[in-house]
Amino acid sequence: MKSVVFFNNKGGVGKTTLACNVASHLARVRSLRVLLVDCDPQCNTTQLVLDNDQWLAMYWNGQGSAQPTIIDVVSPIELGDSDIQRHVEPVKSSSNRFGVDLMPGHPRMSIIEDLLSRSWSEAAGGDIGGVRRSNWVASLIREYEDRYDLIFFDVGPSLGSLNRTVLIGTEYFVTPMGADIFSIVGVRNIAEWLRSWLNIYATGLSLCAGRHPGALEKFNISPSGPSVAMFVGYTVQQYITKSKKGVRRPTLAFERILSEIPDEVQNSLGEFTPADLDLSELRLGDVPNMYSLIPLAQSVNAPIAALQSADGLAGGQYGQQANYIHNIEVVSEALARNVGL
Repeated sequence: MKSVVFFNNKGGVGKTTLACNVASHLARVRSLRVLLVDCDPQCNTTQLVLDNDQWLAMYWNGQGSAQPTIIDVVSPIELGDSDIQRHVEPVKSSSNRFGVDLMPGHPRMSIIEDLLSRSWSEAAGGDIGGVRRSNWVASLIREYEDRYDLIFFDVGPSLGSLNRTVLIGTEYFVTPMGADIFSIVGVRNIAEWLRSWLNIYATGLSLCAGRHPGALEKFNISPSGPSVAMFVGYTVQQYITKSKKGVRRPTLAFERILSEIPDEVQNSLGEFTPADLDLSELRLGDVPNMYSLIPLAQSVNAPIAALQSADGLAGGQYGQQANYIHNIEVVSEALARNVGL
């Protein structure tokens, strides 16, 4: 079983759309058992995969809802425990058009992030409870690893404690990017952030091992050193060329940024790639702009590849859909190769 986080410090790069459509492709075309876990307090993945009636009932009824969410998994942490709630059933693939299981997100995860920030400080000081709470994602993965071939995590664009715990607990991360300088700065931020807290975490583990002999092994936490998701690729969202008075505007600035992305990515994140991964294979592919297809897919809660005339697909959208299907296949297969599927 493989676990992958879709993560960038830069928002607006189509991260959720990419994660959900890649997950759907691998489930439908490769027949993989896929679980999507929505760890973003904004719950964009949940709103894309589930229809309005499903998520309205889920959140309007609060924690009494018949369908559990990610907040039910971490409810023990909210109550001060160091473990997670096990046996929380995801939404079944049969109830959505993406063909994947979903652990719905919850806005209360922003509150959990405050608790995880406190736990991180405790972990840095060698406290076993803080270390355990910081490793809650690894516990979640162990709970579901026999049921799935692949678990995707969607997270927000922050460099906060919630995303830090997701990266500690998972194997790999992918960074969707746009053709802009802010995406490059975002990659640089990620690298600096990872280096900083990995050192802090290593010190915390060492202190914990000394104060609580055998405790880390008991809770399946490696005492030999910090573990973090390895970087296995990036995508680039194609930009829209604008015209003024019918004349296409120069795209030199965009082309220059695009030409610099591979070196920037390798220089910033190359040290976090698996040792056996060829750095030339990090670029998973390009993601075309989908114009009106994105709101259409959102309105009918479907992957772009599954849109039909009955959903409102018409005219030139068929060509855009075919282009997207090709691109998403390239990205999906490249990701599968890089994680060893």
